Amino acid sequence: MKRILIPTDFSKYADLAIEAGAKIAKKNNCEIVLLHMLELPGQMNDALTGATSIPEIMLFKRKGDEMLKQIKDRPYLKGIPITEVVRLEGAYQGINSYSKQNDIDLIIMGSHGSSGLEEILVGSNTEKIVRLSDIPVLVIKNKTDEFDIKNMVFASDFSKEIKKPFLKMIEFSKLFDIKLNLVMICTPNSFKTTSMAEKIMTDFIKEFDVTNYSLNIYNDTNIEKGILNFSTKINADLIGICTHGRTALSHFFNGSITEDLVNHASKPVATFKI
Repeated sequence: MKRILIPTDFSKYADLAIEAGAKIAKKNNCEIVLLHMLELPGQMNDALTGATSIPEIMLFKRKGDEMLKQIKDRPYLKGIPITEVVRLEGAYQGINSYSKQNDIDLIIMGSHGSSGLEEILVGSNTEKIVRLSDIPVLVIKNKTDEFDIKNMVFASDFSKEIKKPFLKMIEFSKLFDIKLNLVMICTPNSFKTTSMAEKIMTDFIKEFDVTNYSLNIYNDTNIEKGILNFSTKINADLIGICTHGRTALSHFFNGSITEDLVNHASKPVATFKI
């Protein structure tokens, strides 16, 4: 891993992501890209070609540049290569296009408790970034003095389509000295016998070079509750989950499980697209 992208709207929640990103970058000798999306009011976007709008647009951009430079000077970022970028583009479009064009390995975003990502990352932008990003996304929920992941839950149905994102998850786990707690959540709507679930997970994991892991089966009323309750039970530091471009996970999950987890989990959540 070489480059970490951290979008910021200069909120305290974005600062959580920057602090966590700094700890990861220092440990792994990574560069951090601080990206501020300058989403202009509709009337200004309509008038971009008008001479009267240009001074005001440049004022917003200069202010964004100044605030990014102030962040760069924070003590906890000392010694980390920092690139500051201000772009005039919609949040999702800008984050997605920049990450693809600049070899970004990980996107880190801040989140506000159970009410979702704030400011520029709110609503449909959150859903698009978390669900559709080809690059792994790490969502930070709370401030931690030492962002050190030792115990990670990875929930899945362990089907064939999970193999590619699972490789991304393994690569991500190498950033930390981590134990992977692989779990299949069984619900009334996705019931499997213990022997069947064990066989699926055992056959899946033997294809990968993973040593520090456990296989777990957890029963609950629905997938989201199962993941949250299991994570609490083992005192996990991080929840990992695959996302599908359409509906989270095409077989194991339905609806918006990934977005619900991002909104409701108190722990950090890492997403890996199928």
